[in-house]
Amino acid sequence: MTAPHSPSRPTDGTSGTDLPVVRLMPKANARAIRHGFPWVYANELVTDRRTRKLDPGALALLEDADRQPLGLVAVNPNSKIIARILDRDPAAVIDQSWFEGHIARALDLRNRLFDGPFYRLIHAEADGLPGVVIDRFGDACVVQPNAAWAEALIEPLSAALVAVTGVTHVLKNASGRTRALEGLDDVNGVLAGVAPEGPVPVQMNGATYLADLTGGQKTGLYYDQRPNHAFAANLSRGARVLDVFAHVGGFSLAALASGAASAMAVDGSGPALELARGGAEAAGVADRFTTRQGDAFDVLAALRAEGAEFDVVICDPPAFAPARPALEAGLRAYERIARLAAPLVAEGGILGLCSCSHAADLAQFRVASVRGIGRAGRRGVLLHTGFAGPDHPQLPQLAESGYLKSLFFRL
Repeated sequence: MTAPHSPSRPTDGTSGTDLPVVRLMPKANARAIRHGFPWVYANELVTDRRTRKLDPGALALLEDADRQPLGLVAVNPNSKIIARILDRDPAAVIDQSWFEGHIARALDLRNRLFDGPFYRLIHAEADGLPGVVIDRFGDACVVQPNAAWAEALIEPLSAALVAVTGVTHVLKNASGRTRALEGLDDVNGVLAGVAPEGPVPVQMNGATYLADLTGGQKTGLYYDQRPNHAFAANLSRGARVLDVFAHVGGFSLAALASGAASAMAVDGSGPALELARGGAEAAGVADRFTTRQGDAFDVLAALRAEGAEFDVVICDPPAFAPARPALEAGLRAYERIARLAAPLVAEGGILGLCSCSHAADLAQFRVASVRGIGRAGRRGVLLHTGFAGPDHPQLPQLAESGYLKSLFFRL
């Protein structure tokens, strides 16, 4: 099966030499691209009338200002990331076989890392599929085609996924701001098989999580925090645990599985907390588990007013700084979370603070967290810095791929 018909790619899978050519401006950093940087920004490409007329997701050959080939790219004239490197070989054919090669390499790594088929299978640029995220839940996969080229080639991508992994159900998740930046819709769908009728149970770190693959946040579960859940759980034996921005109980259920005395999950989403309660019941720890729905900032303030105290407090908020324009406001929000959470930690207890904002680097996030702890009148030592699990590999040339940071302090 070859790629579906589009103005930029004939259906017979002809070579890259038949594609249109786009060219870098003289000021663009061609060396960075040759060394692995996967993007071309709109101000780096010659955007003549012919280039502007290319359909979003069209394939093209990229040349430097001296007309030397750099590889095969996907072009979106409507995006600030106007071109994404797909293959360093200008003659590559982007068809089902090409997708199968990338997915097979990614699957081999995950099979080395995990005993069961529950993980992030494709982590965008780091796995050679720019803008594409695929999470696996046993016999089902959820695909997020967050770039126009992947949306245009979703059929061979889905077919390759089935052929390589053997899954029978492939769902498309179209949520998230990235698709809007690419000019794409937010319509979910089923690409193969059927959507599961209920949540899918996932075993991680001894806990049972219930993932809603059709109505939950993102793909249904955050696999990236797996090693940080484990680290916090090891510190939670016999402890009173508070899990803020808990989603389906990420930190709290892992802590209970490791012997925490009690755990409270706080989230603004009623459906997410219902799934968390279901996970606690499935694991037989519901008698030690409570939930509290509400705005996290308000709940933290209320708990302090109530005189509540916990041995371990973890805050895992959504991205407060999803892009550079939101950086300063995001850092203030991270500081505020630390300031509100620190007073709830018992003397000698643990405070875990997380950020999934790629715009806020580790140093900036650490400074904001320490400032918040200090303004709460507490002092702490940094025990551990955690990142995303190995099924979320980082592309060294792309700082954005190292988005997740977790800081664990003893106060």
